[in-house]
Amino acid sequence: MANTKYVFVTGGVASSLGKGIISASLAKLLQSRGYSVTIQKLDPYINVDPGTLNPYEHGECYVTEDGAETDLDLGHYERFINIHTSQMNNVTTGRIYQTVISKERHGDYLGKTVQVIPHITDEIKRRIKLIGTKNQLDVVITEIGGTVGDIESLPYIEAVRQLRWELGPSNSAFVHLTLVPYLSASSELKTKPTQHSVKVLLENGIQPDVVVLRTEHDISADIRRKVSLFCNVDPDAVVQSIDVKTIYEVPLLMQQEKLDSIVLRKLALPINEEPKLEAWRNFVTTLKNPHHHVKVGMVGKYVELPDAYKSIMEAFVHAGAANSCKVELRLIQSEGLTPDSYAEQLADLNAILVAPGFGHRGLEGKILAVRYAREHKVPFLGICLGMQCAVSEFARNLLGLAEANSSEMVDTTPHPVIDLMDSQKEVADMGGTMRLGAYPCTLKEGSLARDAYGRAEIHERHRHRYEFNSAYAEQFERAGMVPTGINPATNLVEVVELTGHPWFVGVQFHPEYKSTVLNPHPLFVSLVKAAMERAGV
Repeated sequence: MANTKYVFVTGGVASSLGKGIISASLAKLLQSRGYSVTIQKLDPYINVDPGTLNPYEHGECYVTEDGAETDLDLGHYERFINIHTSQMNNVTTGRIYQTVISKERHGDYLGKTVQVIPHITDEIKRRIKLIGTKNQLDVVITEIGGTVGDIESLPYIEAVRQLRWELGPSNSAFVHLTLVPYLSASSELKTKPTQHSVKVLLENGIQPDVVVLRTEHDISADIRRKVSLFCNVDPDAVVQSIDVKTIYEVPLLMQQEKLDSIVLRKLALPINEEPKLEAWRNFVTTLKNPHHHVKVGMVGKYVELPDAYKSIMEAFVHAGAANSCKVELRLIQSEGLTPDSYAEQLADLNAILVAPGFGHRGLEGKILAVRYAREHKVPFLGICLGMQCAVSEFARNLLGLAEANSSEMVDTTPHPVIDLMDSQKEVADMGGTMRLGAYPCTLKEGSLARDAYGRAEIHERHRHRYEFNSAYAEQFERAGMVPTGINPATNLVEVVELTGHPWFVGVQFHPEYKSTVLNPHPLFVSLVKAAMERAGV
Protein backbone atom coordinates (compact mmCIF):
# COMPACT_ATOMS: atom_id res chain seq x y z
CA MET A 1 0.00 0.00 0.00
CA ALA A 2 1.31 3.46 -0.89
CA ASN A 3 0.52 5.13 2.45
CA THR A 4 -0.39 4.05 5.95
CA LYS A 5 -3.85 4.85 7.30
CA TYR A 6 -4.39 5.80 10.95
CA VAL A 7 -7.25 5.08 13.37
CA PHE A 8 -7.37 6.97 16.68
CA VAL A 9 -9.34 5.50 19.59
CA THR A 10 -10.38 7.87 22.37
CA GLY A 11 -12.47 7.36 25.48
CA GLY A 12 -15.05 9.44 27.32
CA VAL A 13 -17.31 9.55 30.39
CA ALA A 14 -15.24 7.09 32.46
CA SER A 15 -11.94 5.27 32.42
CA SER A 16 -11.51 1.50 32.09
CA LEU A 17 -14.30 1.16 29.51
CA GLY A 18 -12.17 -1.10 27.35
CA LYS A 19 -10.46 1.08 24.74
CA GLY A 20 -7.68 -1.51 24.57
CA ILE A 21 -10.12 -4.35 23.85
CA ILE A 22 -11.99 -2.29 21.23
CA SER A 23 -8.66 -1.36 19.60
CA ALA A 24 -7.48 -4.98 19.65
CA SER A 25 -10.81 -6.23 18.32
CA LEU A 26 -10.79 -3.76 15.43
CA ALA A 27 -7.18 -4.73 14.66
CA LYS A 28 -8.15 -8.41 14.67
CA LEU A 29 -11.00 -7.78 12.23
CA LEU A 30 -8.87 -5.73 9.86
CA GLN A 31 -6.09 -8.32 10.07
CA SER A 32 -8.58 -11.10 9.30
CA ARG A 33 -9.52 -9.20 6.13
CA GLY A 34 -5.92 -9.32 4.95
CA TYR A 35 -4.66 -5.92 6.10
CA SER A 36 -1.32 -5.50 7.88
CA VAL A 37 -1.99 -3.73 11.16
CA THR A 38 -0.51 -2.85 14.52
CA ILE A 39 -1.73 -1.02 17.63
CA GLN A 40 0.00 1.73 19.55
CA LYS A 41 -0.78 3.04 23.05
CA LEU A 42 -0.26 6.68 24.03
CA ASP A 43 -0.12 6.91 27.83
CA PRO A 44 -0.52 10.35 29.42
CA TYR A 45 1.43 9.69 32.63
CA ILE A 46 4.83 11.35 33.17
CA ASN A 47 6.63 8.14 34.10
CA VAL A 48 8.97 7.19 31.27
CA ASP A 49 7.44 3.71 31.38
CA PRO A 50 5.45 1.65 33.91
CA GLY A 51 8.54 -0.33 34.95
CA THR A 52 8.87 1.41 38.32
CA LEU A 53 5.13 1.62 39.04
CA ASN A 54 3.60 -0.49 41.79
CA PRO A 55 1.17 -3.00 40.20
CA TYR A 56 -1.57 -1.58 42.44
CA GLU A 57 -1.06 1.73 40.60
CA HIS A 58 -1.19 0.54 37.01
CA GLY A 59 -1.69 -3.21 36.89
CA GLU A 60 0.76 -5.49 35.17
CA CYS A 61 3.92 -4.20 33.52
CA TYR A 62 4.03 -5.99 30.18
CA VAL A 63 7.41 -6.73 28.57
CA THR A 64 7.85 -6.87 24.80
CA GLU A 65 10.18 -9.07 22.79
CA ASP A 66 12.72 -6.24 22.45
CA GLY A 67 12.68 -5.47 26.17
CA ALA A 68 10.29 -2.53 26.53
CA GLU A 69 8.42 -2.25 29.83
CA THR A 70 4.96 -1.21 28.71
CA ASP A 71 1.29 -0.80 29.52
CA LEU A 72 -0.73 -3.99 30.02
CA ASP A 73 -2.88 -3.13 26.98
CA LEU A 74 0.03 -4.21 24.78
CA GLY A 75 -0.56 -7.70 26.13
CA HIS A 76 -4.12 -7.53 24.82
CA TYR A 77 -2.82 -6.36 21.46
CA GLU A 78 -0.46 -9.31 21.14
CA ARG A 79 -2.99 -11.85 22.40
CA PHE A 80 -5.54 -10.69 19.81
CA ILE A 81 -3.43 -10.11 16.69
CA ASN A 82 -0.65 -12.64 17.43
CA ILE A 83 2.08 -10.18 16.40
CA HIS A 84 4.94 -8.98 18.60
CA THR A 85 4.83 -5.37 19.73
CA SER A 86 7.95 -3.32 20.44
CA GLN A 87 9.35 -0.16 22.04
CA MET A 88 7.49 1.86 19.39
CA ASN A 89 4.07 0.54 20.42
CA ASN A 90 3.98 2.34 23.78
CA VAL A 91 4.54 6.10 24.07
CA THR A 92 4.35 7.97 27.37
CA THR A 93 4.33 11.65 28.22
CA GLY A 94 7.50 11.04 30.20
CA ARG A 95 9.28 9.65 27.15
CA ILE A 96 8.01 12.51 24.95
CA TYR A 97 9.23 15.20 27.35
CA GLN A 98 12.50 13.33 27.94
CA THR A 99 13.18 13.37 24.20
CA VAL A 100 12.24 17.04 23.72
CA ILE A 101 14.28 18.20 26.71
CA SER A 102 17.29 16.19 25.54
CA LYS A 103 17.02 17.87 22.13
CA GLU A 104 16.77 21.29 23.79
CA ARG A 105 19.88 20.61 25.89
CA HIS A 106 21.68 19.47 22.76
CA GLY A 107 20.78 22.71 20.99
CA ASP A 108 18.59 21.11 18.34
CA TYR A 109 15.99 23.90 18.53
CA LEU A 110 18.54 26.61 17.70
CA GLY A 111 17.68 28.79 20.68
CA LYS A 112 13.92 28.84 20.15
CA THR A 113 11.48 28.81 23.06
CA VAL A 114 10.43 25.18 23.52
CA GLN A 115 6.64 24.87 23.92
CA VAL A 116 3.90 22.25 24.09
CA ILE A 117 2.83 23.46 20.63
CA PRO A 118 4.60 22.80 18.35
CA HIS A 119 7.50 20.91 19.96
CA ILE A 120 5.70 18.41 22.20
CA THR A 121 2.92 17.82 19.68
CA ASP A 122 5.45 17.44 16.85
CA GLU A 123 7.27 14.72 18.81
CA ILE A 124 3.97 12.94 19.48
CA LYS A 125 3.11 13.06 15.76
CA ARG A 126 6.56 11.81 14.81
CA ARG A 127 6.18 8.75 17.03
CA ILE A 128 2.67 8.00 15.79
CA LYS A 129 3.79 8.04 12.15
CA LEU A 130 7.12 6.30 12.70
CA ILE A 131 5.65 2.90 13.54
CA GLY A 132 3.56 2.85 10.35
CA THR A 133 6.22 4.04 7.93
CA LYS A 134 9.02 1.93 9.40
CA ASN A 135 7.00 -1.28 9.20
CA GLN A 136 5.14 -0.35 5.98
CA LEU A 137 1.77 -1.16 7.52
CA ASP A 138 -1.65 -0.69 6.00
CA VAL A 139 -3.28 0.55 9.21
CA VAL A 140 -1.99 1.80 12.56
CA ILE A 141 -4.53 1.91 15.39
CA THR A 142 -3.53 4.41 18.09
CA GLU A 143 -5.23 4.18 21.47
CA ILE A 144 -5.07 7.40 23.49
CA GLY A 145 -5.00 6.64 27.20
CA GLY A 146 -7.12 8.41 29.77
CA THR A 147 -10.44 10.15 29.22
CA VAL A 148 -11.20 13.07 26.92
CA GLY A 149 -11.17 16.23 29.02
CA ASP A 150 -8.27 15.13 31.22
CA ILE A 151 -5.53 17.76 31.38
CA GLU A 152 -2.91 15.06 30.86
CA SER A 153 -4.43 13.95 27.54
CA LEU A 154 -4.70 17.42 25.95
CA PRO A 155 -1.32 17.35 24.12
CA TYR A 156 -2.23 14.00 22.53
CA ILE A 157 -5.67 15.19 21.48
CA GLU A 158 -4.14 18.31 19.95
CA ALA A 159 -1.45 16.27 18.19
CA VAL A 160 -3.92 13.91 16.54
CA ARG A 161 -6.16 16.86 15.62
CA GLN A 162 -3.23 18.33 13.71
CA LEU A 163 -2.34 14.97 12.26
CA ARG A 164 -5.79 14.42 10.80
CA TRP A 165 -5.36 17.47 8.54
CA GLU A 166 -1.72 16.74 7.75
CA LEU A 167 -2.57 13.22 6.63
CA GLY A 168 -5.26 14.41 4.28
CA PRO A 169 -8.78 13.15 3.49
CA SER A 170 -9.58 9.46 4.05
CA ASN A 171 -6.25 8.73 5.73
CA SER A 172 -7.50 8.78 9.31
CA ALA A 173 -10.57 7.87 11.34
CA PHE A 174 -11.60 8.63 14.91
CA VAL A 175 -13.38 6.06 17.08
CA HIS A 176 -14.78 7.35 20.39
CA LEU A 177 -15.74 4.90 23.14
CA THR A 178 -18.21 6.15 25.75
CA LEU A 179 -20.48 4.80 28.47
CA VAL A 180 -24.27 4.70 28.28
CA PRO A 181 -25.29 4.21 31.93
CA TYR A 182 -28.47 2.42 32.92
CA LEU A 183 -30.61 4.04 35.62
CA SER A 184 -32.47 1.24 37.35
CA ALA A 185 -34.82 3.65 39.14
CA SER A 186 -36.28 4.80 35.83
CA SER A 187 -35.36 1.66 33.85
CA GLU A 188 -33.71 3.62 31.07
CA LEU A 189 -30.39 4.11 29.34
CA LYS A 190 -29.05 7.67 29.38
CA THR A 191 -27.15 9.21 26.44
CA LYS A 192 -26.42 12.60 27.99
CA PRO A 193 -22.91 11.59 29.21
CA THR A 194 -22.06 10.50 25.67
CA GLN A 195 -23.33 13.78 24.24
CA HIS A 196 -21.19 15.75 26.69
CA SER A 197 -18.15 13.58 25.97
CA VAL A 198 -18.43 14.16 22.23
CA LYS A 199 -18.95 17.87 22.91
CA VAL A 200 -15.60 17.97 24.73
CA LEU A 201 -13.98 16.29 21.73
CA LEU A 202 -15.56 18.87 19.41
CA GLU A 203 -14.29 21.69 21.61
CA ASN A 204 -10.82 20.29 20.98
CA GLY A 205 -11.38 20.27 17.23
CA ILE A 206 -12.12 16.57 16.70
CA GLN A 207 -15.30 15.14 15.22
CA PRO A 208 -15.51 11.39 15.83
CA ASP A 209 -16.31 9.21 12.84
CA VAL A 210 -17.59 6.32 14.95
CA VAL A 211 -19.12 6.30 18.44
CA VAL A 212 -18.95 3.00 20.33
CA LEU A 213 -21.44 2.79 23.19
CA ARG A 214 -20.38 0.61 26.13
CA THR A 215 -23.53 -0.71 27.77
CA GLU A 216 -25.02 -3.34 30.05
CA HIS A 217 -28.26 -3.45 28.07
CA ASP A 218 -29.10 -3.55 24.37
CA ILE A 219 -29.16 -0.15 22.69
CA SER A 220 -32.42 0.47 20.86
CA ALA A 221 -32.69 1.93 17.35
CA ASP A 222 -34.18 5.08 18.87
CA ILE A 223 -31.15 5.60 21.11
CA ARG A 224 -28.80 5.03 18.17
CA ARG A 225 -30.68 7.66 16.16
CA LYS A 226 -30.51 10.08 19.08
CA VAL A 227 -26.74 9.65 19.47
CA SER A 228 -26.33 10.01 15.71
CA LEU A 229 -28.32 13.27 15.71
CA PHE A 230 -26.66 14.91 18.69
CA CYS A 231 -23.11 13.70 17.97
CA ASN A 232 -23.00 14.38 14.19
CA VAL A 233 -22.26 10.75 13.41
CA ASP A 234 -23.75 8.58 10.65
CA PRO A 235 -26.53 6.37 12.05
CA ASP A 236 -24.72 3.15 11.11
CA ALA A 237 -21.56 4.48 12.82
CA VAL A 238 -23.19 4.30 16.25
CA VAL A 239 -21.95 0.93 17.51
CA GLN A 240 -23.04 -1.04 20.54
CA SER A 241 -20.47 -2.76 22.80
CA ILE A 242 -22.48 -4.76 25.29
CA ASP A 243 -21.00 -6.56 28.29
CA VAL A 244 -19.95 -10.14 27.53
CA LYS A 245 -18.66 -13.10 29.54
CA THR A 246 -15.24 -13.06 27.91
CA ILE A 247 -13.26 -10.34 26.15
CA TYR A 248 -12.62 -12.76 23.30
CA GLU A 249 -16.25 -12.42 22.19
CA VAL A 250 -15.76 -8.71 21.49
CA PRO A 251 -14.23 -9.08 17.98
CA LEU A 252 -17.17 -11.25 16.95
CA LEU A 253 -19.67 -8.73 18.32
CA MET A 254 -17.84 -5.84 16.66
CA GLN A 255 -17.99 -7.72 13.37
CA GLN A 256 -21.76 -8.15 13.81
CA GLU A 257 -21.93 -4.38 14.41
CA LYS A 258 -19.85 -3.89 11.21
CA LEU A 259 -17.23 -1.79 13.00
CA ASP A 260 -14.52 -2.97 10.61
CA SER A 261 -16.61 -2.17 7.53
CA ILE A 262 -17.46 1.30 8.84
CA VAL A 263 -13.79 2.09 9.53
CA LEU A 264 -12.65 0.75 6.16
CA ARG A 265 -15.24 2.94 4.48
CA LYS A 266 -14.02 6.00 6.40
CA LEU A 267 -10.45 5.19 5.32
CA ALA A 268 -11.48 4.60 1.69
CA LEU A 269 -10.09 1.06 1.83
CA PRO A 270 -11.65 -1.87 -0.06
CA ILE A 271 -14.02 -4.10 1.88
CA ASN A 272 -12.68 -6.94 -0.20
CA GLU A 273 -13.57 -10.10 1.69
CA GLU A 274 -15.30 -11.39 4.78
CA PRO A 275 -13.10 -11.69 7.86
CA LYS A 276 -11.46 -15.11 8.25
CA LEU A 277 -12.48 -15.79 11.85
CA GLU A 278 -13.13 -19.54 11.90
CA ALA A 279 -10.23 -20.33 14.26
CA TRP A 280 -11.28 -17.48 16.55
CA ARG A 281 -14.90 -18.65 16.60
CA ASN A 282 -13.78 -22.19 17.42
CA PHE A 283 -11.69 -20.87 20.31
CA VAL A 284 -14.62 -18.88 21.74
CA THR A 285 -16.98 -21.85 21.35
CA THR A 286 -14.56 -24.17 23.14
CA LEU A 287 -13.91 -21.57 25.83
CA LYS A 288 -17.62 -21.21 26.57
CA ASN A 289 -18.35 -24.93 26.44
CA PRO A 290 -15.57 -26.77 28.31
CA HIS A 291 -15.75 -30.52 28.95
CA HIS A 292 -13.58 -30.52 32.07
CA HIS A 293 -12.88 -28.45 35.17
CA VAL A 294 -9.80 -27.91 37.35
CA LYS A 295 -8.89 -25.67 40.28
CA VAL A 296 -5.58 -23.84 40.09
CA GLY A 297 -4.23 -21.69 42.90
CA MET A 298 -2.23 -18.61 41.94
CA VAL A 299 -0.18 -17.43 44.91
CA GLY A 300 0.89 -13.79 44.80
CA LYS A 301 0.94 -10.60 46.81
CA TYR A 302 -1.03 -8.31 44.47
CA VAL A 303 -4.11 -10.53 44.16
CA GLU A 304 -6.47 -7.76 45.32
CA LEU A 305 -5.92 -6.24 41.85
CA PRO A 306 -6.21 -9.09 39.32
CA ASP A 307 -4.84 -6.84 36.55
CA ALA A 308 -1.46 -7.17 38.26
CA TYR A 309 -1.34 -10.72 36.85
CA LYS A 310 -3.31 -10.13 33.64
CA SER A 311 -1.04 -12.09 31.28
CA ILE A 312 -0.94 -15.12 33.60
CA MET A 313 -4.71 -15.15 33.93
CA GLU A 314 -5.18 -14.91 30.17
CA ALA A 315 -2.56 -17.63 29.57
CA PHE A 316 -4.73 -19.95 31.69
CA VAL A 317 -7.74 -19.01 29.55
CA HIS A 318 -5.82 -19.96 26.40
CA ALA A 319 -4.44 -23.17 27.91
CA GLY A 320 -7.86 -24.12 29.29
CA ALA A 321 -9.46 -23.78 25.86
CA ALA A 322 -6.64 -25.84 24.32
CA ASN A 323 -7.54 -28.62 26.78
CA SER A 324 -11.33 -28.03 26.58
CA CYS A 325 -11.09 -27.35 30.30
CA LYS A 326 -12.48 -24.62 32.53
CA VAL A 327 -9.62 -23.36 34.72
CA GLU A 328 -11.03 -22.04 37.97
CA LEU A 329 -8.28 -19.71 39.09
CA ARG A 330 -8.18 -19.08 42.82
CA LEU A 331 -6.18 -15.97 43.74
CA ILE A 332 -4.35 -16.59 47.03
CA GLN A 333 -2.71 -13.78 49.01
CA SER A 334 0.75 -15.08 49.87
CA GLU A 335 0.87 -13.04 53.08
CA GLY A 336 -2.11 -15.09 54.28
CA LEU A 337 -0.23 -18.40 54.03
CA THR A 338 1.24 -19.28 57.41
CA PRO A 339 2.84 -22.47 58.75
CA ASP A 340 -0.41 -23.19 60.61
CA SER A 341 -2.81 -22.53 57.74
CA TYR A 342 -1.15 -23.11 54.37
CA ALA A 343 -1.91 -26.82 54.05
CA GLU A 344 -5.63 -26.28 54.61
CA GLN A 345 -5.77 -23.37 52.16
CA LEU A 346 -4.07 -25.34 49.38
CA ALA A 347 -5.56 -28.78 50.00
CA ASP A 348 -8.21 -28.94 47.24
CA LEU A 349 -6.14 -27.52 44.38
CA ASN A 350 -5.26 -29.45 41.24
CA ALA A 351 -2.25 -27.24 40.48
CA ILE A 352 -0.34 -24.33 42.02
CA LEU A 353 1.36 -21.38 40.35
CA VAL A 354 3.60 -19.08 42.36
CA ALA A 355 3.56 -15.69 40.70
CA PRO A 356 6.39 -13.25 39.97
CA GLY A 357 7.02 -10.10 41.95
CA PHE A 358 9.63 -8.03 43.76
CA GLY A 359 10.50 -7.52 47.42
CA HIS A 360 10.26 -9.64 50.55
CA ARG A 361 6.58 -9.03 51.40
CA GLY A 362 4.70 -12.31 51.16
CA LEU A 363 7.86 -14.25 50.30
CA GLU A 364 7.58 -16.81 53.08
CA GLY A 365 3.99 -17.57 52.09
CA LYS A 366 5.14 -18.29 48.55
CA ILE A 367 7.84 -20.60 49.87
CA LEU A 368 5.21 -22.47 51.91
CA ALA A 369 3.11 -22.89 48.75
CA VAL A 370 6.13 -24.37 46.96
CA ARG A 371 6.71 -26.76 49.85
CA TYR A 372 3.12 -27.95 49.73
CA ALA A 373 3.30 -28.54 45.97
CA ARG A 374 6.58 -30.43 46.31
CA GLU A 375 5.59 -32.59 49.27
CA HIS A 376 2.07 -33.39 48.03
CA LYS A 377 3.12 -33.80 44.39
CA VAL A 378 0.74 -31.09 43.18
CA PRO A 379 1.57 -29.87 39.64
CA PHE A 380 3.56 -26.66 40.10
CA LEU A 381 4.79 -23.76 37.99
CA GLY A 382 6.97 -21.03 39.46
CA ILE A 383 7.56 -17.91 37.37
CA CYS A 384 10.56 -15.60 37.97
CA LEU A 385 10.39 -14.97 41.74
CA GLY A 386 8.20 -18.08 41.90
CA MET A 387 11.08 -20.13 40.51
CA GLN A 388 13.46 -18.46 42.98
CA CYS A 389 11.14 -19.37 45.85
CA ALA A 390 11.24 -22.99 44.67
CA VAL A 391 15.04 -22.89 44.78
CA SER A 392 15.09 -21.38 48.28
CA GLU A 393 12.51 -23.87 49.58
CA PHE A 394 14.47 -26.83 48.20
CA ALA A 395 17.74 -25.54 49.68
CA ARG A 396 16.21 -25.05 53.12
CA ASN A 397 14.28 -28.28 53.40
CA LEU A 398 16.27 -30.79 51.33
CA LEU A 399 19.84 -29.47 51.30
CA GLY A 400 19.84 -28.54 54.98
CA LEU A 401 20.70 -24.89 54.27
CA ALA A 402 18.23 -23.47 56.78
CA GLU A 403 19.10 -19.83 56.09
CA ALA A 404 19.16 -20.12 52.29
CA ASN A 405 17.60 -17.15 50.59
CA SER A 406 17.86 -14.67 47.78
CA SER A 407 20.39 -11.90 48.40
CA GLU A 408 17.64 -9.54 47.20
CA MET A 409 15.66 -10.38 50.32
CA VAL A 410 18.48 -10.94 52.85
CA ASP A 411 21.79 -9.53 51.69
CA THR A 412 23.60 -11.19 54.62
CA THR A 413 22.33 -14.71 53.95
CA PRO A 414 25.13 -17.29 54.30
CA HIS A 415 23.61 -19.25 51.40
CA PRO A 416 22.64 -16.89 48.54
CA VAL A 417 21.14 -19.60 46.31
CA ILE A 418 19.62 -16.69 44.36
CA ASP A 419 22.07 -13.87 43.76
CA LEU A 420 22.42 -10.62 41.83
CA MET A 421 23.47 -11.00 38.21
CA ASP A 422 27.00 -9.79 37.51
CA SER A 423 25.66 -7.34 34.91
CA GLN A 424 23.45 -5.73 37.56
CA LYS A 425 26.01 -5.14 40.30
CA GLU A 426 26.97 -1.61 39.20
CA VAL A 427 23.43 -0.54 38.24
CA ALA A 428 22.04 2.33 40.34
CA ASP A 429 18.93 3.42 38.41
CA MET A 430 15.72 1.39 38.71
CA GLY A 431 13.88 2.09 35.45
CA GLY A 432 14.62 -0.01 32.37
CA THR A 433 17.82 -1.49 33.82
CA MET A 434 16.87 -5.12 34.47
CA ARG A 435 17.48 -8.06 32.19
CA LEU A 436 14.62 -7.36 29.81
CA GLY A 437 13.26 -8.90 26.64
CA ALA A 438 13.72 -12.22 24.86
CA TYR A 439 16.78 -14.41 25.40
CA PRO A 440 17.61 -17.89 24.10
CA CYS A 441 17.40 -21.02 26.22
CA THR A 442 18.42 -24.62 25.48
CA LEU A 443 16.21 -27.31 27.02
CA LYS A 444 17.52 -30.64 28.28
CA GLU A 445 16.44 -33.79 26.45
CA GLY A 446 13.75 -35.70 28.37
CA SER A 447 12.75 -32.73 30.55
CA LEU A 448 9.15 -31.67 31.14
CA ALA A 449 9.91 -28.31 29.52
CA ARG A 450 11.41 -29.96 26.42
CA ASP A 451 8.39 -32.25 26.11
CA ALA A 452 6.00 -29.30 26.49
CA TYR A 453 7.72 -27.12 23.89
CA GLY A 454 8.50 -29.98 21.52
CA ARG A 455 11.88 -28.48 20.69
CA ALA A 456 15.27 -27.82 22.25
CA GLU A 457 15.79 -24.13 21.47
CA ILE A 458 13.38 -21.50 22.75
CA HIS A 459 13.31 -17.71 23.22
CA GLU A 460 11.47 -16.29 26.24
CA ARG A 461 11.08 -12.85 27.77
CA HIS A 462 12.72 -11.79 31.01
CA ARG A 463 12.30 -9.13 33.66
CA HIS A 464 14.64 -9.66 36.59
CA ARG A 465 17.91 -8.74 38.31
CA TYR A 466 18.58 -11.86 40.37
CA GLU A 467 19.35 -15.39 39.19
CA PHE A 468 20.00 -18.94 40.30
CA ASN A 469 23.47 -19.07 41.86
CA SER A 470 25.32 -21.63 39.72
CA ALA A 471 27.83 -22.25 42.51
CA TYR A 472 25.14 -24.44 44.09
CA ALA A 473 24.09 -26.20 40.87
CA GLU A 474 25.88 -29.50 41.50
CA GLN A 475 24.55 -29.71 45.05
CA PHE A 476 20.99 -29.12 43.84
CA GLU A 477 21.24 -31.65 41.03
CA ARG A 478 22.53 -34.41 43.33
CA ALA A 479 19.50 -33.87 45.60
CA GLY A 480 16.97 -33.94 42.74
CA MET A 481 16.43 -30.35 41.55
CA VAL A 482 17.81 -30.36 38.03
CA PRO A 483 18.61 -27.35 35.82
CA THR A 484 16.89 -28.30 32.56
CA GLY A 485 17.06 -24.98 30.73
CA ILE A 486 20.30 -23.05 30.21
CA ASN A 487 21.09 -19.81 28.42
CA PRO A 488 23.67 -20.93 25.83
CA ALA A 489 25.60 -17.64 25.88
CA THR A 490 25.84 -17.00 29.63
CA ASN A 491 25.17 -20.43 31.20
CA LEU A 492 22.49 -18.84 33.38
CA VAL A 493 19.96 -21.35 34.69
CA GLU A 494 16.58 -20.60 33.12
CA VAL A 495 14.54 -23.69 34.08
CA VAL A 496 14.63 -26.07 37.07
CA GLU A 497 12.64 -29.27 37.54
CA LEU A 498 12.20 -31.87 40.28
CA THR A 499 12.92 -35.52 39.70
CA GLY A 500 10.29 -37.90 41.08
CA HIS A 501 7.52 -35.30 40.85
CA PRO A 502 4.70 -35.59 38.27
CA TRP A 503 5.00 -31.93 37.11
CA PHE A 504 7.22 -29.39 38.86
CA VAL A 505 8.79 -26.60 36.77
CA GLY A 506 10.37 -23.30 37.76
CA VAL A 507 11.27 -20.77 35.07
CA GLN A 508 13.29 -17.57 35.42
CA PHE A 509 11.54 -16.08 32.39
CA HIS A 510 7.90 -15.00 31.91
CA PRO A 511 6.14 -17.49 29.61
CA GLU A 512 2.79 -15.73 30.10
CA TYR A 513 3.88 -12.80 27.92
CA LYS A 514 3.97 -14.97 24.79
CA SER A 515 0.66 -16.79 25.19
CA THR A 516 -1.96 -15.79 22.60
CA VAL A 517 -5.40 -17.01 21.55
CA LEU A 518 -4.09 -18.84 18.50
CA ASN A 519 -0.79 -19.90 20.13
CA PRO A 520 -1.42 -20.84 23.77
CA HIS A 521 1.81 -21.17 25.69
CA PRO A 522 3.03 -24.79 25.84
CA LEU A 523 4.03 -24.63 29.52
CA PHE A 524 0.55 -23.49 30.55
CA VAL A 525 -1.06 -26.09 28.27
CA SER A 526 1.10 -28.80 29.84
CA LEU A 527 0.39 -27.56 33.39
CA VAL A 528 -3.37 -27.66 32.79
CA LYS A 529 -3.03 -31.21 31.41
CA ALA A 530 -1.16 -32.21 34.58
CA ALA A 531 -3.89 -30.57 36.69
CA MET A 532 -6.53 -32.56 34.79
CA GLU A 533 -4.64 -35.78 35.45
CA ARG A 534 -4.47 -34.98 39.16
CA ALA A 535 -8.20 -34.17 39.13
CA GLY A 536 -8.90 -37.45 37.34
CA VAL A 537 -10.65 -35.85 34.35
